[in-house]
Amino acid sequence: MPTLRDVVAVLDGLYDPRWAESWDAVGTAVGDPDAEVRRVLLAVDPVQAVADEAVAGGYDLVLTHHPLWLSGVTSVAASDPKGRVAHTLISHGIALHTCHTNADVPPLGVSAAMAEALGLHDVRPLETAPGAALDLWTVFVPREHAEPVLAAMHGAGAGHHDGYDLAAFSWPGTGQFRPLDGARPAVGTVGEVEHVDEVALRLVAPPSVRETVRAATLAAHPYEVPALDVVGAEPAPSDRGTGRIGTLAEPLTLARFAEVVRDALPAHGGATRLAGDPDRLVRTVALCGGSGDFLLGTATAAGADVYVTSDLKHHAVSEHLERPGACAVVDVPHWAAEWTWLPVAAAALVERLGATVEAHVSTIVTDPWTATLVHPDLSHRSPR
Repeated sequence: MPTLRDVVAVLDGLYDPRWAESWDAVGTAVGDPDAEVRRVLLAVDPVQAVADEAVAGGYDLVLTHHPLWLSGVTSVAASDPKGRVAHTLISHGIALHTCHTNADVPPLGVSAAMAEALGLHDVRPLETAPGAALDLWTVFVPREHAEPVLAAMHGAGAGHHDGYDLAAFSWPGTGQFRPLDGARPAVGTVGEVEHVDEVALRLVAPPSVRETVRAATLAAHPYEVPALDVVGAEPAPSDRGTGRIGTLAEPLTLARFAEVVRDALPAHGGATRLAGDPDRLVRTVALCGGSGDFLLGTATAAGADVYVTSDLKHHAVSEHLERPGACAVVDVPHWAAEWTWLPVAAAALVERLGATVEAHVSTIVTDPWTATLVHPDLSHRSPR
């Protein structure tokens, strides 16, 4: 049976914590890394109802999209609602782990899941995230010293990329140099040309460890002045990004599309609102799970006919619609949009961990809005 540490390793592979926004609080909030995990409950919000469901269902881990805390606290007393959640989980040996903004951008993330739920085709990121920029290192070293130098570079963080480590390429050759007056060569004699059986090592490393790799290489290399070269590479293409854009199988009116969106999301007490001409035909759809007002202009620029997101404010939408060529907008409840990620994450966990775990999606509606009242006269547009 996997431990919490094993499950978190799988989650980190799917939703790398490094992809989270700097203000976010992702990772394990409650739990013993060595505790066994058999049953996992997935939910959007770490609220008391979900904690109680986890206790009643005998779950070992609760995986949520939203963090329990977004900032530091000085007390986790059960007199506070969040403290009570923590106490409930801890007292029953249940762990709590969060994948928030790190789960927004990858292929199996929130926006990608929402695009799948809406039945979009040819889906791609609305705003592509840059890939990891890597330095390319080339070091020439005497053959008999190649392994120690390579080990030192690996130990400093080189040769690690995209789920692999200890990566390197090497090829043999002959090095040539002549030490001049004042040099103290480890190999050869001052004034004489020296030919040495060498190996060229080539590795990649993130720029963040550049000086660490350099220091480790120089410390392990036998030469007084090693021949090494480092080239900063451009960011690689990435399949990660904010939001998604794709196409419908057939064009729909905005009004009909809004109904499709409503029906594709889980039942809730909130509203599915549309802004724009209800008879407008839409084919290209942009979306962003969660609060996405910052991508309104990006959606229009990308050629979207409609943009689907949550938590839109009056002025943001009003100003957006005043711009020439603006796409229509569909606003959906935050909870409902992000819920679409839960079945995807559950399936991904089971696929990677096999029959060793069970993953279940909570059916509790944790959206804070419990009902929506619509004015009986839909043509009424004037304030009361």
